[in-house]
Amino acid sequence: MGQIYLVRHGQASFGAANYDLLSELGVQQARLLGEWYAERRQGFSRVLTGGMNRHRQTAVACLGALPRNLRKEGDWETDAGFAEYDHAEIFARYRPEFADHAVLADFLRGSEYPRQAFQSLFEAATARWMGGEHDADYTESWPAFQSRCVAALQRVLMAPGTAQTVIIFTSGGTIATLCQHVLDLPDPKVFALNWTLANVGVTKLLYSGGRVSLSYLNNYSHLESGGIPGLVTYR
Repeated sequence: MGQIYLVRHGQASFGAANYDLLSELGVQQARLLGEWYAERRQGFSRVLTGGMNRHRQTAVACLGALPRNLRKEGDWETDAGFAEYDHAEIFARYRPEFADHAVLADFLRGSEYPRQAFQSLFEAATARWMGGEHDADYTESWPAFQSRCVAALQRVLMAPGTAQTVIIFTSGGTIATLCQHVLDLPDPKVFALNWTLANVGVTKLLYSGGRVSLSYLNNYSHLESGGIPGLVTYR
């Protein structure tokens, strides 16, 4: 039976002009996951990333902590099917003034609780995206995003050869959408799940042939085992 480890990227640069870069904490989180795998002698026969900078940086920090005999060298694959949705466009379609990152940053700085303000905006913006009434407004509609993610998973499931142990570095929205597919969840549950996914949390799938099941969801024991506060983050 094959195994697929879906790893959400480390903490990115929330509030910066370029979100798609790991923070120092994000690098540390990814390295701790790699050390966790090294201790357990967990290797991988295939490595994929979703093509975003934060995916690749997470893979580098994580797999760099593995001994040479457990890590894949030089043949990582990129599959943009595992990339995240365009959160900047989703924001801009909901509040056009937030197409300018500086305007959004100023708005959040002026809020008493910036992270809570961002969360409220994000929930409203994604609800509009998922609602189905404005699909034509988006470069990638919610149904198109769902189809893209599931198609990427199917490419892994149907790869030729024997069942493999695959690690995929991706994003929370992608992982939540794949869990929706595996568990047959309704749309409103997807982002309720997405908000709970920790940075460098791991979701494990098992597969045989074209069949796939959930083994575990959002494991971040590697961040808690050392008892160091502040390692568990969600954005």
